[in-house]
Amino acid sequence: QVVLTESGGGLVQAGDSLTLNCAGSTTTFSSLVMGWFRQAPGGDREFVACISRTGEKIEYADSVKGRFTISRDNAKDTMYLQMSSLEPGDTATYYCAADYRLLDYSDRDFDYVYWGQGTQVTVSS
Repeated sequence: QVVLTESGGGLVQAGDSLTLNCAGSTTTFSSLVMGWFRQAPGGDREFVACISRTGEKIEYADSVKGRFTISRDNAKDTMYLQMSSLEPGDTATYYCAADYRLLDYSDRDFDYVYWGQGTQVTVSS
């Protein structure tokens, strides 16, 4: 069983930056493929970014490419999402997800077994 805990969300203004953290409660964190997803009020859960076990392979949603950076520190059992140039459209609950079985990474939410409880990001205009 893996417990994922997000932190770092908050209320910011458009153009600001914010960094989300996702800590994993497992000694095999480096074996997890991980990703970030988000869900806006009334919307479907959507892919944001994903990262392979070593961090060598990364993929972003087009909507965040060039503004968000995903990374991980396996020594600290933590994944990060650095968000810059935030827009009101980025307002959502952000979730981290993880799975042991994936080959490299995935942008499909149904490929991930473990999910965090979510952290709210609100961007005001």
